[in-house]
Amino acid sequence: MTTSPDRDELASVLRFTAREAAAYLEALDQRRVRLPDVERALTHFDTPLPERGSGALAALEELWGKGLDATIATSGPRCFHFVIGGTTPAALGADMLAAVLDQPAYAWVISPLGVHLERVVLRWLTELFELPADLSGIITTGATMANYVGLGAARAWWGEQHGVDVAEQGLSGLPGVPVLTSGFVHASTKKALAMLGIGRSALVQHARDAAGRIDLAALERNLLALDGAPAILIANAGEVNAGEFDPIEALADLADRYSAWLHVDGAFGLFARLSPRTAALAAGIDRADSITVDGHKWLNVPFDCGFAFVRDVKLLAKTFAYAAAYLPDPADPRPQFGNLGPESSRRSRAFAVWASLRAYGREGYRTLVEHDLDLAAALARQVDAAPDLERLAEVPLNIVCFRYNPGGLDDAALDRLNARLGDALLEDGRVYAGTTRYMGKVAFRPAFVSWRTRAEDIDLLVSIVRELGAQLRG
Repeated sequence: MTTSPDRDELASVLRFTAREAAAYLEALDQRRVRLPDVERALTHFDTPLPERGSGALAALEELWGKGLDATIATSGPRCFHFVIGGTTPAALGADMLAAVLDQPAYAWVISPLGVHLERVVLRWLTELFELPADLSGIITTGATMANYVGLGAARAWWGEQHGVDVAEQGLSGLPGVPVLTSGFVHASTKKALAMLGIGRSALVQHARDAAGRIDLAALERNLLALDGAPAILIANAGEVNAGEFDPIEALADLADRYSAWLHVDGAFGLFARLSPRTAALAAGIDRADSITVDGHKWLNVPFDCGFAFVRDVKLLAKTFAYAAAYLPDPADPRPQFGNLGPESSRRSRAFAVWASLRAYGREGYRTLVEHDLDLAAALARQVDAAPDLERLAEVPLNIVCFRYNPGGLDDAALDRLNARLGDALLEDGRVYAGTTRYMGKVAFRPAFVSWRTRAEDIDLLVSIVRELGAQLRG
């Protein structure tokens, strides 16, 4: 028993962690995504706070031994739920080193390497995605905070058009902020608008069908009705149900014509620019005023990681200014990322990003993207060939939207059957793919962004969906 940390614990902790991590990763390709009796495993931890500690090694042995069964193998090859990448070996190693160093990447003075690497990887990413070199950026926790940063810059710009510094004076007394987009808009965008005080109800979606595809004519009519007042346009690069894209080039034209701000949510769709096979989907992104993308999706770095890029870094400095007598002088020319985004206490996420980009380069990431494109195409072919599966959408990128349809059932009955099948698939745990609603129908939407996923994992997904579907139908 111990009551305080002890340096002598470190050696045994490192040996245990290295041994167990290696064993887990060695078995990851064969591991069920979710194991049975998750809830039972969790009950072990429902205890009062101990009066005396058990010591570091004993605590870790308990955490790993009792808790592992309640984890989801999100970094494995068969987790197709949400859009979750695996972690590349280089990113994993660098992230572990970042945890050892515990570098807070707020300002150069406290983490010269962490801050410098962040500048480097942001430049590398503009090169990877073929974005303008004059874009400035920041690493965030993911797409939600990246959208918060990009739309925060848009809000500051909008306030300037009205002669107001909204970061200082707020939005009181100003008209509502017009935010126009398609039906593809992601929930994280709505969340960001709520946090920024713009409000969810400020968002006007212009959809011409149940899938959410944009009605450009209706959107332009709304721009005309604003009679020159500033507005924010949001283009969506890769929507979550079928991986479709807004016509970004056309939205950029409208933004130019009506002097609007163009924000692009490219959480995973920005990676379409890496392959000649899909680059046309993302044409026009380079004309945006702000762009977001996730790192823990197709970049395959550990959770959590995202990126926000803006044309005018002064808008970020205005929005996220952070100063106190004990902090570095805001005029210091060395980077202070705590002044450019919502977090002041910032993990050194750039370690993992730098290591993975350095290890695999542009060619490696193009290969990864095209590997996942091939997997999505292979799944689409299997769905089309199966008599009891029905594909509901085209596959422009990495998501295949389909449902189980054995025949003889109307849409309402199929919705009930597929909802039950979705629950059964997650409970079964051999593969992981959740349900959504597409064109009003309950459907599956497995997404492929992991370097670990193989063709046999796709075969297994199809086999298990059909197996469980037949059981439920019977």
